[in-house]
Amino acid sequence: MTEKNTSEPDDFDYEAALLACARGEKFALQAIYARDSRWLFAVAYRIVKRRELAEEVLHDAMVKVWNRSRLYSPALGSARGWVYTVVRNQALNSVRKRMMEVSSEDHDVPEMSTTDNQELAQEADKLSACLGKLDETKRNAIVLAFVDGYTHEQIAKRLDSPLGSVKSWIRRGLLKLKECLS
Repeated sequence: MTEKNTSEPDDFDYEAALLACARGEKFALQAIYARDSRWLFAVAYRIVKRRELAEEVLHDAMVKVWNRSRLYSPALGSARGWVYTVVRNQALNSVRKRMMEVSSEDHDVPEMSTTDNQELAQEADKLSACLGKLDETKRNAIVLAFVDGYTHEQIAKRLDSPLGSVKSWIRRGLLKLKECLS
């Protein structure tokens, strides 16, 4: 009897594991971590370039996977890709945060007033409302491009759609957002 190689991506059901996480079944998150932690760590390390920071990023990302697993949608791609995207985005956010900290140390950055915070919150609410008015295809393409940082080519592959269509959805969606936000 031959033992199955656990390093192959096809022998583990990531989608079932994420659904189990969404139901609160801790073993599922442990299974994902046991299966992919070294590769997830490598993704984080490649971005943040520091071991201790990559460990922190991986920990925070796994917490996000647990807390946000109910948001996973098979329509947007594979469950495994979703997990890796969470880690990648957590690592990128960590780098951005470090850059902002360094930047604010180098320059006097004025504190934001309560009024500024309220204005930002209102703008965020307005943007959210305008995104909600877009059809799902345009909204998904825009979110993948501007929130998740995917290229047009990656979005086309992820949505299993022609590249020209993706570019058109993003362009038209941005025009509608601009109109809505004006």
